[in-house]
Amino acid sequence: MSEQNRLGVFKTYKLYVGGKFPRSESGRVYEVTDSKGQWLANAPQSSRKDARDAVVAARKAFGGWSGATAYNRGQVLYRVAEMLEGRKEQFVREVAASEGLSKSKAAAVVDAAIDRWVWYAGWTDKIGQISGGANPVAGPFFNLSTPEPTGVVAVLAPQKSSLLGLVSVIAPVIATGNTAVVITSADAPLPALSLGEVLATSDVPGGVVNILSGATAELAAPLAAHQDVNAIDLTGAGAELAKELEIAAADNLKRVLRPLPAEADGSDASTDWLAAPGTHRLTAFLETKTVWHPTGALGASGSSY
Repeated sequence: MSEQNRLGVFKTYKLYVGGKFPRSESGRVYEVTDSKGQWLANAPQSSRKDARDAVVAARKAFGGWSGATAYNRGQVLYRVAEMLEGRKEQFVREVAASEGLSKSKAAAVVDAAIDRWVWYAGWTDKIGQISGGANPVAGPFFNLSTPEPTGVVAVLAPQKSSLLGLVSVIAPVIATGNTAVVITSADAPLPALSLGEVLATSDVPGGVVNILSGATAELAAPLAAHQDVNAIDLTGAGAELAKELEIAAADNLKRVLRPLPAEADGSDASTDWLAAPGTHRLTAFLETKTVWHPTGALGASGSSY
């Protein structure tokens, strides 16, 4: 058959939950268009049931992921960057269409997203050195503080930055041993759904990252109120929605990462995701465990350890 007469095979985008690719439990989809209103694909429209299933998967994966060594998590994140590098051309196309960028600008964004994974991969076994340490106490004790992951984190991805912003909010969450339930950009979900395919073919255990597409407010409300979600990142929420979610999150004392001033309207259009990210997203979802241990005398000399 000639190429001229061949029918193309359209990609079916699916959710990424528990290491698998289910369709939405509701069976709903919605049209995703480019910046000019041209149809790109149908994306699954997740339901509250999908959100609850994602939390179950994230909780199941938390023990193994948080128990892995920080060095091992760094290797896994670096592997994600390797896989992204191998599929760069696909992501350039998706980012260009989703964000209305030229091919050269989209390529720069994808390169920055890959570099961002590498950057966070390098922090996995170093963040404890700046967020923990030995504390001086007035007594014969060792007093040591060490960071530990918070648990299951709900992440509202940026609305405009479909890949770089997405990576910038997911990577620090899992780098520190948490697991994530991610709500993609409502209008530009395709790079995020494709990222699920990358995660599935890398070394990230199923359930560590779960990706849902659909209406942000519809999915965020049950996650903010969910008793088994330990924290929530409100980056992709507008000011009004963020306030509602904060109130719901207070019910079980969730950690809440509020949007930066530039993100407060939910558009994140003025947020410079290319800027150096710093470590505030790494420390946002860490708890500090402090351990006291008595010192003891060694022999008659009275020396101690």
